[in-house]
Amino acid sequence: MSTTSYSPAEPTTIEKMRGLRWSIAGDSANSIFVQFTFFGSVFILFLDALGLGKGAIGVLLSFFPFAGLIALVIAPAVARFGYKRTFLTFWALRTVITALLLLTPQVLAHFGEALTIVYVGTIVAGFALCRATGETGKYPWTQEYVPNHVRGKFSALDNLFTTIVGIVAVSIAGYVIDQSTGFRGFMLLIGAGVAAGFLAVWAYSFIPGGHPIPAAHQAHRDLREAIADTSFRNYLLAIALMTLATIPMTSFLPLFMREEVGLADGQVILLQNGTLVGSLLSVYAWGWAADRYGSTPVMLSGVLMRVFLPVFWLLMPRNSAISLYVALAIAVFQGVANMGWAIGSARLLFVRVVPPDKKSDYMALYYAWIGLAGGLSQLVGGWILDLAQGVSGQFLVVTVDPYTPLFVMGLTLPLASLFFFRGVQRDSTVSMGKFAGFLLRGNPFMAVESMIRYHMARDEEATVRMTERLGQARSLLTTEELLESLHDPRFNVRFEAIVAIGRTRPDEQLIEALTTVLQSTDPALSVMAAWALGRMHDERAREPLLAALDSEYRSVRAHSARSLGTLGDVSIAPDLLARLEGERDRGLRIAYASALGQLQAVEAAPWLIKLLYEETDEMLRRELALALARLAGEERYFVQLQRQMKVDAGTVLAQAVTALRKKWGGEEETAVSSATLTDCAAALSQNDLAQGFVLLSRSLVELPADQLTILQQTILAECAVRLAEFGEARPEYALLALHVLGVGSVED
Repeated sequence: MSTTSYSPAEPTTIEKMRGLRWSIAGDSANSIFVQFTFFGSVFILFLDALGLGKGAIGVLLSFFPFAGLIALVIAPAVARFGYKRTFLTFWALRTVITALLLLTPQVLAHFGEALTIVYVGTIVAGFALCRATGETGKYPWTQEYVPNHVRGKFSALDNLFTTIVGIVAVSIAGYVIDQSTGFRGFMLLIGAGVAAGFLAVWAYSFIPGGHPIPAAHQAHRDLREAIADTSFRNYLLAIALMTLATIPMTSFLPLFMREEVGLADGQVILLQNGTLVGSLLSVYAWGWAADRYGSTPVMLSGVLMRVFLPVFWLLMPRNSAISLYVALAIAVFQGVANMGWAIGSARLLFVRVVPPDKKSDYMALYYAWIGLAGGLSQLVGGWILDLAQGVSGQFLVVTVDPYTPLFVMGLTLPLASLFFFRGVQRDSTVSMGKFAGFLLRGNPFMAVESMIRYHMARDEEATVRMTERLGQARSLLTTEELLESLHDPRFNVRFEAIVAIGRTRPDEQLIEALTTVLQSTDPALSVMAAWALGRMHDERAREPLLAALDSEYRSVRAHSARSLGTLGDVSIAPDLLARLEGERDRGLRIAYASALGQLQAVEAAPWLIKLLYEETDEMLRRELALALARLAGEERYFVQLQRQMKVDAGTVLAQAVTALRKKWGGEEETAVSSATLTDCAAALSQNDLAQGFVLLSRSLVELPADQLTILQQTILAECAVRLAEFGEARPEYALLALHVLGVGSVED
């Protein structure tokens, strides 16, 4: 059985945070080392200059991942010796071994090409073993000294610095190779890389943690438990497919660019800068997204983006003046994809896939597995290229060459990996579709800009303004900031947050947060929460708004009723009508009536007519008249007439009556006294509203009942009576009558 691992004197969070700067410094120096020695285009071109074939290069490159298999054997010893001590010792030793490459020209001059290849191969093998041993300690040590709550941001910042350093290193490498002949340029770069390697070891020594674990406190090894972990096993299988898809393709990409695309050696090395620029541009965004939305959507985004890379390389122009620029553009895209994949997959491994108390066994198995997969992929890549040397041709718009099989693998295997990633334990509830929606819906650029300025706001006024902009972006990228604003101790910020949420797109978290505010004991904010829930037009707001109809605060009940009307759920109309019939509070009755109008609850017409007659406030009468107009349909016509009446009521009403005379006075069976309508229009055009309304009332009485619905008859009969009673004192009756007549008849 496995027991909890002993972790003596684990660093505090403060100590861990202090150590992160040294980790970044070490990784930055190591970035120079890898670009100048074994892991950049420089080394591939160096091996090619030695006369190695592609198959032999593949064999040499396979040493690096295959060496990872020793992790299964040495993991207990590494834990006893100490993760940190093991890493520093063997990281320094690998640098010493790398320095032996500086003797390659002398070995070649004295012993010939064959022995030189053996010499270089021996160095590569020794380096690979030291590297594998060091990384067996590095993985569990990294899981220990990087706090999970900042792992994504740390990865982003770490990659930011290493990418900048890498861009400079690659630029220098490209210049040196272009300006030198023979092996001189390679030796200069390897020498500088060795110096950077020792600098990296010095920086890593300041990182805390990684203490030795005495044998008596080590957990009993049981690799079968790790293998039996379904999530971990699926992760390993998916990683293997991704490795087999990308390593052969990218390892031999420099040769493809030189042999098939027609780029010079310096230009080939320059492409690495394109990849690094893409990484630099996207690193912070990926890290931020991983911490906020989880590793899974970030990782899968990287996988899907990588699928497009081989397609782009297959279709790019060759031996053309624009080949370099197209290759650079693809390289930038590659950098973005690689960074999303790297940050997402690594964070998922450390945060979710590997249990912290079993990190030694899990990490050893993981490192050995990726070593096996990586080694096989290098061999397979080299073998495929050797076997496909004679392949050439054209398939539609695709030029077929020896590298085409590698690109086909790069296209199909990542898609196959998605099947296994489905079985990996997720650390996020955000689906890929939702994650993509964050970027495609609303204004993501405004959202990001607003988020940055929101966190930089120094006072209440600035915070309120930035909170407003968060809502104006209408992007769910701002969800966390909006939720944070709802808990701000400043009332105005909380108030503005509710308004901003009402403006943005519906989201379950935001709806739940508004529901909490709606149910709070602060009626000022509860009222705004009710309004915002209605404005979001989401059915998930229905239940909390229904519950709020029984709130102890009348204002909350009123706004909840209005919002329910906005949602358009006609099933609640009977409940609202029942509340209207039994309500005595004036404000609540108006709110219920308005909601029933929005729901087009025809059965509420008598009550709305009664309220309109009894209301003394002009603005509220307009609202009630609008509610009745909504029952008839096409509220836009009513609102348009009402707006135009503010400018010149007589002319607007006269034009409306003239239009109705053409509609209702043209046929004998629907004839209304044309003279009455004509006189009405004439009086109104002269701004004689009193006489015009009297004539309009008379016209309404003469309307043919068989051409009207029951609802229209009821409303128009009321309008006829009230126009005669109130005249120009109640213009809303004229407006309502013209609206009902204008929207149609039974035949319409």
